[in-house]
Amino acid sequence: MSIELRGHHLLCMLTYKGLGYSDAFCRNYDAIIARLNQGEAIALIRGPDQICQPLVRDEDGDCAHCHHRRIHRRDALAMQAVSEALGIEVTVGQTLRLTPSSLTTLRQAFTQGQLRSGCFDCEWHSLCTDIAARGYADTRLHHSNE
Repeated sequence: MSIELRGHHLLCMLTYKGLGYSDAFCRNYDAIIARLNQGEAIALIRGPDQICQPLVRDEDGDCAHCHHRRIHRRDALAMQAVSEALGIEVTVGQTLRLTPSSLTTLRQAFTQGQLRSGCFDCEWHSLCTDIAARGYADTRLHHSNE
């Protein structure tokens, strides 16, 4: 099994610490992070993913935010930046497995601003910047080997 994620959520998961759009959103995200922490693979998809599901349900099945052109642009920019950071091609349709090393690499690149192109115009930008500056304290994503 794998967790379906859109591109920019590869960045969001790095700084997730239990905050989100609603309680349902956070409960869902916590469950996804728990699966990632157990080493489950990530299947990269286009459009709304498993993290988006509470938002999609809240909007009667069609969340305009999740389908907006700028969000799709974030996905593409994030996958490009993650590709560069990890030295592998990261595209829709691929499966990616986080390792302690890849998680460390991504967080270092995020802290240094190398992954932030996918964060443009995001309402959570300053929160994530603060979390990275504080060394990812209290974030929920850890690798099962850590």
